[in-house]
Amino acid sequence: MPSPPAPSPLDQSAQFVKGVGPARLPLLQKLGVETVRDLLYYFPRSYADLSDQRTIAELQPGMLQTVVGEVVEMEGRTTASGKQLLSIVISDGQDVIEGVWFNQTFMARQLAYGMRVAFSGKPNWYRDHWQMSAPRVRPLRDDEATSENPIVPIYPLTQGLHAEAMRRIQRHVVETYAEQVEDCLPLTVRSRHDWPDLTTALRDMHMPPAPSRAEAARRRLAFEEFFILHVALTIARRDQQQVLAAPALATTEIIDAHIRQLFPFTLTRDQSRAIAQICKDMASERPMRRLLQADVGAGKTAVALYAMLLAVAHRHQAVLMAPTEVLARQHWRTVNEYLAQSRVRRSLLTGSLPPRQRRQTLGEIRMGQVDLVIGTQALIQNDVEFSRLGLVVIDEQHRFGVLQRGKVRQLGPEPHYLVMTATPIPRSIALTVFGDLDSTVIRELPPGRQPVVTKWVAEEKRANAYLHLHKELKRGQQLFVICPLVEESEGHDTKAAEQMYAELQASHLGAFRIGLLHGRLDDGVKVDVMNRFRERQLDILVATTVVEVGVDVPNATLMVIEHAERFGLSQLHQLRGRVSRGPVRGLCLLFAQATSPETAERLRLFVKTTNGFELAEHDLRLRGMGEFFGTRQHGFGSLRVAHLVKDQDLLSQAQADARELVQGDPGLRLPEHALLRAQVLRQYGDKLNLAAMG
Repeated sequence: MPSPPAPSPLDQSAQFVKGVGPARLPLLQKLGVETVRDLLYYFPRSYADLSDQRTIAELQPGMLQTVVGEVVEMEGRTTASGKQLLSIVISDGQDVIEGVWFNQTFMARQLAYGMRVAFSGKPNWYRDHWQMSAPRVRPLRDDEATSENPIVPIYPLTQGLHAEAMRRIQRHVVETYAEQVEDCLPLTVRSRHDWPDLTTALRDMHMPPAPSRAEAARRRLAFEEFFILHVALTIARRDQQQVLAAPALATTEIIDAHIRQLFPFTLTRDQSRAIAQICKDMASERPMRRLLQADVGAGKTAVALYAMLLAVAHRHQAVLMAPTEVLARQHWRTVNEYLAQSRVRRSLLTGSLPPRQRRQTLGEIRMGQVDLVIGTQALIQNDVEFSRLGLVVIDEQHRFGVLQRGKVRQLGPEPHYLVMTATPIPRSIALTVFGDLDSTVIRELPPGRQPVVTKWVAEEKRANAYLHLHKELKRGQQLFVICPLVEESEGHDTKAAEQMYAELQASHLGAFRIGLLHGRLDDGVKVDVMNRFRERQLDILVATTVVEVGVDVPNATLMVIEHAERFGLSQLHQLRGRVSRGPVRGLCLLFAQATSPETAERLRLFVKTTNGFELAEHDLRLRGMGEFFGTRQHGFGSLRVAHLVKDQDLLSQAQADARELVQGDPGLRLPEHALLRAQVLRQYGDKLNLAAMG
């Protein structure tokens, strides 16, 4: 029996790297670094270009420059505030410049009178001489003109880990281990784009001889990340289409007419177009894998219900899974309203069901006595079995954690699959996060839907705003007040939901009935509060973002968002979508502090437009993918280098190259693809259920 392969030196603990040891390992672990490989892929966040070397007389204020001279003066003293000030003066033979450090007296131990050194920093004229605050210092040999490499990497650090120590560690790691990393990018792909090999790219990321080399290395690594992902997505999609078989659920004129008559309105052109695409998919034995995007209020639930009823018409079961009980119950109410005159058997399955009722519901689902099921993640527990599952609809799937599709397949034999979201998704994210799905977009709003009026209100005008709200509440309208936190936290002046609830009760708005809703409440309490607000037993609902999606209260036409600067644009757009859901035009008031020019730009754009797709693209540019989703659980932690905005050209190239490669070698069985195959399985095998490759 052959012995197992020896473990790779790259996978040994970073503790054994020169300069780390047991003392520095916990500091690296705080940065997410455990192994030698992790260190190699722990890249600089930026670079300091120290190539601008001048004499002291040639210095310009405020620019990053390097000067060389001999140490002529060293002095340490304690300031009036108790800080330790170190002053070191160097001379280039004509002029002098002073370097100053606060509470860094160890610098004095590294230097001595007469030593030649390079100071790098941003000089300023102080009194009668040039001065640099905490310059980078490098001792020089007598025959050395300046530092070895003028491009200095700047790594993200943690307290106790100094920049120079990190640079020494990384220099040793690159020199010792970079050549041992196996390049999984096929030579044909690498040659097509003239990418450097992996060893060169890793060296140039950590120790670039020029800024252009660092950027070329970054783009190569970014392409590789996109390429591996899209190879995995392409294989997953191919497996679904060629290996798996779903029930063919074709529509007919009779079925179509019967379903449409259940809706108390005429579907829009966009809704009908989306339904046509879904019907074409469901008529095939290839499992449908479609993403349904709709801007807020554009009617995605009606389209999803049409698809579910098409499955039921063929005597198959359909299930709709929502991320929260509040949203699941909202869907349940909507579906019950549409199907009031229908014989479709339906059940609600959530985590708060009493045990006896849950057992009864599970038995009915298992025996095929239920056609349509709406629920939460309770639907993917091990005790849930379906009789003839034809369609799975998942709402706001990124809130479950994208790439959890494998879990859903536990629901039964391969069903058709529809993901829907009211969060407009930029194209680059759609290609990446939902790259194994076809995409349908609904932009058209139903006739009569009024756009929301949005205003950014100065704090000094709060009283006037409250007077207007008081008048509207007296007329029978209802108000959402959204806060970013549940309770007041020390060190923050943010208005928390509980604090706001107390303030409103004490104000002249306290004459109205006020409720409080946040994520820490029990599910039953949350449902009760929402029901009371929906049934107009409450006039004002103070809430956190628990109401961000799906909450439908047509009479709630007013919204106040406290500290709007703390929310992303896409999240603000979702919140604003809770009002103007009836015939009355909604009003959304923002109370916000413009903490930066970028914040002010964001808020002005939000006031200006109600186009969710435009806001989503802007949000992605400003805040990145993790912030766009409001969560880090989207499953793409492997995208360490690639940037979904500035690397869109690489994303398109990688997708095209991945599809071409998989078409020629579907299982990555060719010898030249062995390393790529191993990497794809390592990163995405479990997440995308790539069992067919195993």
